[in-house]
Amino acid sequence: MRKAADYSALKKRLDILYRDFDFENRLRHDPIEFPHRYSKPEDIEIAGFIASSFAYGKVGLFKPVIKTILQPSGKHPASFIINFDLKRDKKYLKGIKYRFSTENDVLCFIHMLSNALKRLGSLKNLFYNHYSPEHEDVKEGLRGFTDYFLSLETSEVYGRNIKPHGLAHLFPSPQKGGACKRLNLFLRWMVRRKDIDLGIWNKIPPSKLVIPLDTHIARISKCLGLTARASSDWKTAKEITESLKKFDPEDPLKYDFALCHQGISGLCSGRGSKEICSACAVSPLSENQIK
Repeated sequence: MRKAADYSALKKRLDILYRDFDFENRLRHDPIEFPHRYSKPEDIEIAGFIASSFAYGKVGLFKPVIKTILQPSGKHPASFIINFDLKRDKKYLKGIKYRFSTENDVLCFIHMLSNALKRLGSLKNLFYNHYSPEHEDVKEGLRGFTDYFLSLETSEVYGRNIKPHGLAHLFPSPQKGGACKRLNLFLRWMVRRKDIDLGIWNKIPPSKLVIPLDTHIARISKCLGLTARASSDWKTAKEITESLKKFDPEDPLKYDFALCHQGISGLCSGRGSKEICSACAVSPLSENQIK
C-alpha cells in the first residue's frame, strides 16, 4: 500500500485529473450514455439498470446489445417494461444474446424486471426495502436487491423454475464475495448528483457507495497504491474505496469515471510501461518501477 506521506501528492494529481477531465466527451464511450437519453426518473432508472447489467466486456460489443434491448421501448422504457407481456412482447427480444446470456436469459431478465416493477413500482423502492442508513455501505442493500430477483419464478420462460448461469450472472450478490461491478456502477449513476451521474435516488449518501471494480480500476489502483490485493473481489473494491475516502470522505467515487477511462481509452494499461507511465497524469512511476 502507498505510504501515508504519498497521499497528499497523489490527491493533488487525482484532483487535477478530476478537474480537467472531459466528462461530456467520454460520455459516448460509456454505458451511462443510455440513461442520459431519457428525462423522466422512472425511464432513467430502467435504462440505467439494463445498460449497467450488460456493461461487461468490450464497449463496442455490449453497447449494440443494450441499444437493441431498449429499442422497442421507444421514449419510455419504464412504461414498456411494466406493461411487458411475455407472450405478446417476447418477439421484440428474439435473437438477442450476449456472451453468457442466451435469448431466453435476456427474455427472463426483462420478464423479472417487469414483475418487480408491477409489484414495487420502481427499482428504487426495491433497493430501499433492503437498505438502511445504519449500514456501513450498500452491501446489504445489494444483497437483498439481488436475492429478490433470484427468488422470482422463471418457469414461464424456461418451462421450470431454474436460474441458469446466463441469468444469474445478471444478478450478482456481494454475499458471494464478488465485486458486483455492474450493480455498483448502477448505484453510482443513481446516487451521485455530480458530473455525468444522474442522482435520482436521494436517500443514499455517496459516501456509502463502493467503487465499480473492473479490470481498468483494478490495474490502475495497484499502480497508485490504493490496494495491494491481487483478486478483483468485494474486499478489494472496499479497500480501494476506503483509500479514496482519504481524498474525499463524502464522495470517494468522484474519481471513478476519470480513472476508469484512463484504461478504456488506452491511456493506461496498468502494466508499468515506460512510454505510457512517464506521461501519466496521475502517478508517474519511478524509473526502477518502469520496465
